[in-house]
Amino acid sequence: MSGIDDTTLAELKQLMGRYPQARSALLPMLHLLQSVEGHVTAAGIETCAELLGLTAAEVSGVATFYTMYKRRPMGTHHVGVCTNTLCAVMGGDAIFERLSDHLEVGNDETTADGQVTLERVECNAACDFAPVVMVNWEFFDGQDPSSAVDLVDKLRAGEEVASPRGATITSWREAERVLAGFEDGRVDEGPAAAGASLAGLEIANERGWTAPSSEAGSHPATTSVASEAPDASKASASARADTSRAESETVAEESEADVEGGAGDRQDASGGGSGPRAEEGGDD
Repeated sequence: MSGIDDTTLAELKQLMGRYPQARSALLPMLHLLQSVEGHVTAAGIETCAELLGLTAAEVSGVATFYTMYKRRPMGTHHVGVCTNTLCAVMGGDAIFERLSDHLEVGNDETTADGQVTLERVECNAACDFAPVVMVNWEFFDGQDPSSAVDLVDKLRAGEEVASPRGATITSWREAERVLAGFEDGRVDEGPAAAGASLAGLEIANERGWTAPSSEAGSHPATTSVASEAPDASKASASARADTSRAESETVAEESEADVEGGAGDRQDASGGGSGPRAEEGGDD
């Protein structure tokens, strides 16, 4: 089938079997194909289409919608520099420019030795550690131009590198296999949260702060509303949330594709988390 080997075909079918509707497996199937072929190839697209009963255009639409799917061969390591607002202000642009000069590549290009693909990436949801660099989707926090150069030099030299909040770095292809849903046994390596992410919790513990009870009426605002008569409660709620404008605005018609998520900007396909192993072991 389109030149895909038997082992990969069997694993693609295994992924399909994890979902009530087989087509829901398309995202992990594309990650698996990237782990084998180094990017999403035409053969990979045809294979997914044939297995899932979709058209090649439908599969290609997904593969070009999400930025984590690559249509050109990738290097051994993917180095993503966040240049979104906070990381940029904290030095992300300077890091990218330094790496670009050092590696002699531009955005979404691969070094001559095939070791590193450099990319500007959107927010990594790690603003408390800005500026952030990711290697094969693992975090490297609080970077600066010099530390980023040292990081890529170690990667190119084949030295062992570990994320401060994740696993030991393997390769981009191996990380893609994890994203496809095949565990590599590294899910518990490194702390998941540290430093700035825990500052609020530490302050709360020092001062004896606790979250409000979840029991009805325990929160003053809840008690106030709960104690009102139905009519008074409704009037109070309306006063707090004036929906008249929203109700008067015209609601645009939605196509079936829009309702099912066919519209929107190109975005991340990982489902969030703090690395490729953030949701390892789950099927969703």
